[in-house]
Amino acid sequence: MNEAGKSTRPKPAHRLINSIRHGETIVNRIESLAALSDEPGKLTRLYLGPAHRLAAKQVEAWMHAAGMTVRLDSVGTVVGRYEGETPDLPTLLLGSHIDTIRNAGRFDGTLGVLTAIAVVEKLHSEGQRLPFAIEVVAFGDEEGVRYPGTLTGSRALAGRFDPKVLDEIDRDGISRREALMAFGCDVSQIAAEAREQDRILGYLEVHIEQGPVLENENLPIAVVTAISGATRGTVTVTGVGGHAGTVPMPLRRDALVAAAEMVLAVERTATNTSDLVATVGTFDIPDSAVNAVPGVAVFSFDVRSPSDATRKHALSMLQNEFEGIARRRCVELTIALSYDAPAAVCDTRLTAALSAAIARSGHQLRHLPSGAGHDAMAFKDKFPFAMLFVRCRGGISHDPAEFAALDDIDIAANVLADCIQRFDPTQSVD
Repeated sequence: MNEAGKSTRPKPAHRLINSIRHGETIVNRIESLAALSDEPGKLTRLYLGPAHRLAAKQVEAWMHAAGMTVRLDSVGTVVGRYEGETPDLPTLLLGSHIDTIRNAGRFDGTLGVLTAIAVVEKLHSEGQRLPFAIEVVAFGDEEGVRYPGTLTGSRALAGRFDPKVLDEIDRDGISRREALMAFGCDVSQIAAEAREQDRILGYLEVHIEQGPVLENENLPIAVVTAISGATRGTVTVTGVGGHAGTVPMPLRRDALVAAAEMVLAVERTATNTSDLVATVGTFDIPDSAVNAVPGVAVFSFDVRSPSDATRKHALSMLQNEFEGIARRRCVELTIALSYDAPAAVCDTRLTAALSAAIARSGHQLRHLPSGAGHDAMAFKDKFPFAMLFVRCRGGISHDPAEFAALDDIDIAANVLADCIQRFDPTQSVD
């Protein structure tokens, strides 16, 4: 290092690989994985299920063909390793997940895994080795559909696996422990999956945006700034039920009307707050009838922001509004939080590397937060991470209509390849 703290190591002598035109291959492979489903006629590939095992086997084959050594780790993650210029160099992780929700889209997760494989495949075909190793990871539990816990693969790599989740039961009465063993995993080795911080250079993930911003701005890709923190909960409003024809309007303590006003407060708060989204996704009126004043109403809320301070302030505002509405309408209020995760800010150096690669590609640089959760969240304060968004049609995700264009996938693959090849693990951030 010189006096300014910058690396004096010469730039790698290897040549840059030619532009990747593997969009067609990536899309064809996405279609191949989409055919591996637990439900006929729709894409449902749940963690540790039969379709996940078939998908893992197929990904293993593609990794082998790309010149990687491959293993299935103790929590069902497929890990393909491409050694660097010399053995046992520090590792740059690439990847995403191959599990899905029920009736899913085909690009979510798989795009990141298959783009990473394509980049390594190109390096291998041109005989290129880098001053670090690359590992492509295909996680299997990002969606959290089969079991209550989630991010099992990335948590295991980060040394954050909670053994208690092994006893979680799915709706068929199968424990996670049993499912892992049937999948071919050695649960006694899960703790050994934790990586040493000084051996991991970082984690890069390509993912569809899952939103409409890039399409609205006619941009193919963007660099992610942070994965939003999220708080979820349930609000129960208790009033007094009564007959729809006999309770005068001024005397009513209508739980539904009070809850409806609270729902509008959720929308208003998010609309008037920058970098905040909030959603009421479920609303229930127990024992409701067309001729009865509702005595109880229950609704969920989901509040997200890339800024924890913004999110927490919004939650405080909403609580105050809910309590004010409850007092004015003479109803009782219970708020129960079910989930709270802090925002995960992307690494400065890796984000700058992706940004520079976009600039070199000739495309406009755009930065976006991610409102959806990703495996990278598990690496917060453990390993550096960054993400690259790819435009998706209509902003639709978690739906069979989910789609990313071949040309945009090509652009993302080239940006990722360029970023990786120019990445200097000894370079300090200015």
